[in-house]
Amino acid sequence: MTGLHVDEEPAEHGRFACYLQALEAVAEADEAHLVAAVLRDQDMMMADSAVCRHLDRRAVDLLTGPAFTAWARTMTEVFADRDFLTLRLREWTLLRTIALGKPWAAEDLTSASDWFQRTATTVRFVVSSEALSLLAVRGRTRRVRNAASRQLQRRPGPAQLT
Repeated sequence: MTGLHVDEEPAEHGRFACYLQALEAVAEADEAHLVAAVLRDQDMMMADSAVCRHLDRRAVDLLTGPAFTAWARTMTEVFADRDFLTLRLREWTLLRTIALGKPWAAEDLTSASDWFQRTATTVRFVVSSEALSLLAVRGRTRRVRNAASRQLQRRPGPAQLT
């Protein structure tokens, strides 16, 4: 088309890609420093998004291991003033609690974000039948309720274990 040209990629797109690459490769000892540096970017939404992707990746890797608690404490200190990231980490901690079979409150599960409820119903996370049953009935969306119901149907019941 005449008169139209493709603009160059916005600068924040390039920084986002560089941040993701750096966060993927960062040594554990340097992680908090790098996360803090990313969060100082002038584009707060882009910085939060890059850190959230990193947070999700690391949380999956650490979820049921002993290093999760210290890592979560460190990350909480790094982004204590970022509500979205703090909530996301709190929800990862709740998912860890459920995955480890530790006590949790039904209200924490039913009041959690759509993201948390969808994540809790995926196959990659082993959550209790009690948690799935609660989400099958009281999940925030039909999608969550259906996914939780499907997960429950795939599990062997007491009669199927013998």
